Amino acid sequence: MLTALAGSNLIYGAGMLELGITYDYAQMVMDNEMARMIKKAVCGISVSDETLAIDVIKEVGTAGNFIGQEHTFKHMRSQSKSNVIDRRMRDVWLADGGKDFSERAYDVARSILEDYKPEHLPESVQAELRAIVEETEKEYGVNS
Repeated sequence: MLTALAGSNLIYGAGMLELGITYDYAQMVMDNEMARMIKKAVCGISVSDETLAIDVIKEVGTAGNFIGQEHTFKHMRSQSKSNVIDRRMRDVWLADGGKDFSERAYDVARSILEDYKPEHLPESVQAELRAIVEETEKEYGVNS
């Protein structure tokens, strides 16, 4: 987080263990989750009458119920939402197997490895990348 707040646009070491000698798929998933949260935090919080819910606060009052308000429903999904960290109540979490962060990350990693279908780059992009590689190889005498 400190690196990102200092202005860095690269977080190095995702998935690395043992000083980078070993990579771990679950560690990559966990690091990605944390990097996504850091990115959201660094982007800042939009402050306006709408995001502060000024009108809703005036309408509902200090002792009212905000859960049933349309504004709450509209904005609740914009909050930080984890894909791997389980924030449910403990009894619900335990009833569902009680998997910790690492176990859930391994499940996500396995799912990605088994099910992910990459989208192919458009032909024009592939051709441009190929041209860059060929130009670089020619410039440095690779494959001569």
